[in-house]
Amino acid sequence: MISRWRTALPIYAAIPVAAVGGLTLSASFPEPGWWFLAVPGIALIIWALAGRKWWSALIVGLASGIAFWLPLIDWLTLYLGPIPWLALASLMILWMALGAVATSFVLTHGPRVFTTVRTQVLVIPLLVAGLWVAREGISAVWPQGGFSWGRVAQSQPEGAFGHLVSWVSTPGLSFVLVWLAAMIVVLVRVAHARWLWSIPFVVTVVLILVPPFPIQQTGTMRVGAVQGNADAGLFSGYTPGEILNDHLSASEELVGKPLDVVVWPENGNDIDPIRDEVSASLMNDLAVRLDAPIVFGTITHPTPDTYFNTSLVWTPDEGVTGQYDKIHPVPFAEYMPARDVFHALVPDLVDLVTRDYSFGTRPNVLTIGETPVGLSICFDITDDQQAFDMARDGAQIVFAQTNNADFGRTDESYQQLAITRLRAMEMGRTVVNISTVGVSAIIAPDGSTIASLPRFTAGAMYETVPLSTTLTPAMLLGRAIEIVLAAGGVLGCGFVVVRVVAKRRASLGRGAPAGTANAPEE
Repeated sequence: MISRWRTALPIYAAIPVAAVGGLTLSASFPEPGWWFLAVPGIALIIWALAGRKWWSALIVGLASGIAFWLPLIDWLTLYLGPIPWLALASLMILWMALGAVATSFVLTHGPRVFTTVRTQVLVIPLLVAGLWVAREGISAVWPQGGFSWGRVAQSQPEGAFGHLVSWVSTPGLSFVLVWLAAMIVVLVRVAHARWLWSIPFVVTVVLILVPPFPIQQTGTMRVGAVQGNADAGLFSGYTPGEILNDHLSASEELVGKPLDVVVWPENGNDIDPIRDEVSASLMNDLAVRLDAPIVFGTITHPTPDTYFNTSLVWTPDEGVTGQYDKIHPVPFAEYMPARDVFHALVPDLVDLVTRDYSFGTRPNVLTIGETPVGLSICFDITDDQQAFDMARDGAQIVFAQTNNADFGRTDESYQQLAITRLRAMEMGRTVVNISTVGVSAIIAPDGSTIASLPRFTAGAMYETVPLSTTLTPAMLLGRAIEIVLAAGGVLGCGFVVVRVVAKRRASLGRGAPAGTANAPEE
């Protein structure tokens, strides 16, 4: 049995297997969004890692990371070229490779620690899945706030497992998918374990049949959401006020409808009405004619050296009655860390980031009318902690405002919409995903689409949507799920390390040749 466990694919075979696994996993994300490929893709990566020494596990991990990350985020190259794409992908590939080394160690040495077939099948997949969650969790928050994109769970909002997110959270859903893939690999590698194949089959059926967490509707909100199809990209040559006018024009079809609120996207008004009387007058005139508050994105500039990516609430004849400043500006896009250092390396690219946005400190939940509303600006929607904060502060609906103009017709907007759809299910909230250029959609708490607007089309959505105060288990437990799962994987890996080292020392102490303490590894 141990010999089968210890038999690794030759390195010349493991690298292409891992690369195919990475490409397969990437294809489970939009586009094409073939969610059913997630588990096979992960399984190929895990299979390629079994039985390896650390250096070959690192190479195999790099191969899988390159094949996964480069196609997944190639939308960065549209206007910025290859350098930012390669820089961000390289960081995420490195994280994936480091996780691969730890995973390989558990797969390779775990059978010496967990010596029965039953224990191997039950324990090793749990440790592999926990390590995957740990790697995703760390890379999502560090360094510079991390990049919480490309997590396995984000491939599943329209898949058979997506509904589980309300119970187990985004990290928990990643854990389930990786556990299933690891279980399959372990069963393939363990001799005489055919009867254990019932475990993944039964668990898969049970998981698919588990109903979504029940969400109780506590009211409704009449929402208008406006997509101006504004040329709002970083390199767009728009004149001041052009983006504002696009959204004013697209809002006209909402005039005369009974409304509780109208939502514009991030950067929906390119002239801060706090500092400009004409912009303020135009906003107030529209708000009065709509007879409803308008929530819109703009850039606020309270001091000569301070800028915020801001969402304002404009109430008819009252002006600004609420403000949320983006809590986590995106590094290398909305601010430049170590600007002087990077300017010396790539001055042309650094100069594209003309201003450094400050980090907001205001709560991301505002009350509009009598309804607490969660506000999210662009990549905020990928941040788990901000979702937990919204739930804690009583948000009954979420407005996810974004500007996808810099990504053209790439997959970025579809990937972001998938993340938003998953977040709606996880929180049990209606989410209004509104973009300058699309894809825009109003998403129900069960992840279904209530209304949508295609890309690069000006228009408005008008819907009466459900509100809720129900807290899903994912929101109630918050980061505890991720911490427990990740800690289990890391501590389990540490336990395997300690036991393997102890056995080797004991073997050497008895005088056994060092080369005979372990079977050969690739």
